[in-house]
Amino acid sequence: MDVRQLKYFLAVVDYEGFNRAAEQLLIAQPSLSQTIKTLEQEVGVPLFHRVGRRVVLSEAGRELVGPARAVVRDLEVARSAVVAVKGLRSGRLDLTAMPSPGIEPLTSMIAAFSRRYPAVVVNVDAAFTTDDVVASIRSGSSEIGILGSDRPIRPAGVEVMQLERQPLVLIINPEADTFGPGEAIGREDLDGHRVVASQRGSLMRWLVDDIVASGVNVEIAVEVAHRTSILPLVLAGVGHAVMPSSWSPLARQSGLRVARIEPVAELHVAVLSRQAAALTPAAQAFLAVAAEHAASRADLNG
Repeated sequence: MDVRQLKYFLAVVDYEGFNRAAEQLLIAQPSLSQTIKTLEQEVGVPLFHRVGRRVVLSEAGRELVGPARAVVRDLEVARSAVVAVKGLRSGRLDLTAMPSPGIEPLTSMIAAFSRRYPAVVVNVDAAFTTDDVVASIRSGSSEIGILGSDRPIRPAGVEVMQLERQPLVLIINPEADTFGPGEAIGREDLDGHRVVASQRGSLMRWLVDDIVASGVNVEIAVEVAHRTSILPLVLAGVGHAVMPSSWSPLARQSGLRVARIEPVAELHVAVLSRQAAALTPAAQAFLAVAAEHAASRADLNG
């Protein structure tokens, strides 16, 4: 097994097939197919299943993606240590983000990064738990992870930079807005209301369950795993939604009212990575952008 084979393997994964991968690699498709076949013979298991004209990763192939990316990145890190590079002229940055911090601050950080390094392609994978994000960093499938948790976390073997804290807010169903005109509501004000709830395990769902456990009569109208469904459901009048404040701009742009929930519960947002010396130049540059964001948020919070 060599780096060229791993690069070809990842190209088939990233471009979802041999033809497009061969075009991007500027090689003939039969040559690419033969390289993958040789790699499969060397590892002793198929890495792809051929389904008609499509290819899908086998279980072994899925397990190889993370280590293969780590090997290719480590080679790039080694080269960058030998060859002085003035600026990032190309490359790829792999991130993993949970849904809410994937709205903000990730959007602002990617925008700042892309303005500085427009030639670097940023790929963002989804994760739904903090453990998923940590695992993606440890396995090498991603260089940078963005997560939100109910408290600051310090996983072993992973670098952590605290970015900001996002208070939980209520995105209000306009058909059931019986709250006062202020910018904040008490948890007890939700008595008799229906909510669209996130899946169990999230801070937002914990707050809803905690309010219910305190004796407030809150009805869960819908439980959703895909948070992209939440704002449309609120707009449709299904119920209110408890979300981090990162969702406030989108909610207000959609014409919805947002109120802070008191007592305040906060989502702690952090960026994770391997040690800086093991990162590609693109990942190191992104961490610099993240540090600037963290500093700006600290200034805003006094």
